[in-house]
Amino acid sequence: MIKLSFHVLFCSIFCANLLFSRPAVSQEVDDESGFNYEEGGKKGPANWGDLKQEWHECKTGRMQSPIDLLHKRVHIIPKFMDFKIHYKPTNATLKNRGHDIMLKWSDEAGYIEINGTQYFLKQFHWHSPSEHTINGKKFALEAHSVHQSQNGNIVVIGILYRIGQPDYFLSTIKKHLEEISETNKSKVVNEIDPSLLEIQNSLYYRYNGSLTIPPCTQNVIWFIVKKVRSVAPYQVELLRVAIHDDSNTNARPLQPLNNRIIHLQFRSECMEKEH
Repeated sequence: MIKLSFHVLFCSIFCANLLFSRPAVSQEVDDESGFNYEEGGKKGPANWGDLKQEWHECKTGRMQSPIDLLHKRVHIIPKFMDFKIHYKPTNATLKNRGHDIMLKWSDEAGYIEINGTQYFLKQFHWHSPSEHTINGKKFALEAHSVHQSQNGNIVVIGILYRIGQPDYFLSTIKKHLEEISETNKSKVVNEIDPSLLEIQNSLYYRYNGSLTIPPCTQNVIWFIVKKVRSVAPYQVELLRVAIHDDSNTNARPLQPLNNRIIHLQFRSECMEKEH
């Protein structure tokens, strides 16, 4: 009886956790009319948690993103992280969501593997200026590569960009970005290689946070690439045309750290690309 009760309790907890965590990516808001980035506005970031009941974590959550990656708070992890990348070229859909531009991948795009767990690539999107900061410094652009495991856990890889030379990946999709700018249309893009975003690196900041748009779902594992990349001004401007309000930004303000630990973690594996 004790064994049976324990088994029932374990299954109940496991199923509840599965139901709680699975929708995190699918519930990311696609319609920009429900919120915006206008500072002090009724639909602005300070009020997201009051706009809909299911967005309450935007206001009440204590593990919200983005945050400032302040070096004096960073804990270095001396051991290597087993981090493998298994991406392959496949079709993707480029969509102007109003609050950002998203590249949604098909199920064949591959996955990353972290300490033995596979997280399947779902989508890329961009924020300008950057949402995360390093020692209080903002950057021109931030890319988010969103992944989800079979049990619904979310990993987001973030890349920061300063103004400089053009970003190669954005150069490869420039024509497609121009075609969907200032529209709400979607466009299927054939044979895009996700490895061109270059999320591979030897050092990552890691912390537990949330989605940075409503519903601000928590328990998202964040890896921010330590190396800052470069992007041309015209590339940032091309992405910004997606913004349909007067704020000229789609970056959520920094959120309180609330005693969370930021790690600096070393990666042990080199890029693994499948063909």
